[in-house]
Amino acid sequence: MAYIKEIRDLVGHRPLILTSASGALVNDRGAVLLQERADTGDWSFPGGYMEFGATFAQTVVREFKEDAGIVVKPVKLLGMFDHDTYTYPNGDTVQPVNAFYLVTRVDDHQYPTKPSETVTTHYFDLQGPTPHFFNQQHVEMWALLREYWTKH
Repeated sequence: MAYIKEIRDLVGHRPLILTSASGALVNDRGAVLLQERADTGDWSFPGGYMEFGATFAQTVVREFKEDAGIVVKPVKLLGMFDHDTYTYPNGDTVQPVNAFYLVTRVDDHQYPTKPSETVTTHYFDLQGPTPHFFNQQHVEMWALLREYWTKH
């Protein structure tokens, strides 16, 4: 996050294109782990923005641990999302280019999450109603995951 803060200090609220990675951790009952975001109170797939020099795969591992307290490894790239924009409550506008991964849990250890980013986490049934996501990109990732999961 320090990298993005440095950029924002330079450009203010000007729109930015930022790269990010998110992950879908599905349990044996067909439910996916989502995080309740501290900034908006909406739901999202754990993930976040890349730091300079990182890969998408490294980013999803780091961000999943920060957001959900779980160490994961990417199993499959489900899709790339790049056509939406989002304005955060503080006025920062971004076009997130997001790599969306199916991930698996590495161990059973639960790490603390960042309270500035995550209120709580919860598993949602993929066949149930769509949670209230914080942006359209996550709605589309949910739809892609549901389609993928019903075929596999």
